[in-house]
Amino acid sequence: MEPHYYNVNINWSQDRKGVMCSPELNKDFNNCLEVATPPEFPKGMPGIWSPEHLFTAAVSSCLMTTFLAIAENSNLDFKSFDCKSKGILGKTDGKFVMQEVILEPTVLITDEKFKEKAERVLQKSEAACLISNSITSKVTMHPTIIVAK
Repeated sequence: MEPHYYNVNINWSQDRKGVMCSPELNKDFNNCLEVATPPEFPKGMPGIWSPEHLFTAAVSSCLMTTFLAIAENSNLDFKSFDCKSKGILGKTDGKFVMQEVILEPTVLITDEKFKEKAERVLQKSEAACLISNSITSKVTMHPTIIVAK
């Protein structure tokens, strides 16, 4: 397989804030994001996406997209997927690093007989997630599978 390229442009706007866009994304929907230093740091700005949020979102969204592909290929009958995630920033060897990302996916299935298959699909998704496989942070998954009533 040939390499794939994903282009992102960042432009500083003011203070500790900028705007992030991709020339590959549909500009009709204003797919740009405002990004800033998080409020835990000097001059950080609350209420704006931070690199730490984006890092955590990359891991979580990769789990979801990988799950969707594997679920489709496995013919898993499910009604919904959602995932809460938490990135943990700390210091390692005197440097700030994202030490861990905790993923809490919830899959709603249509019948109890799909529970084991849903568990396998989630485990395969965690193992195959290219973002998780590309980082040194610990990734921990605590899945929940619910049967629709």
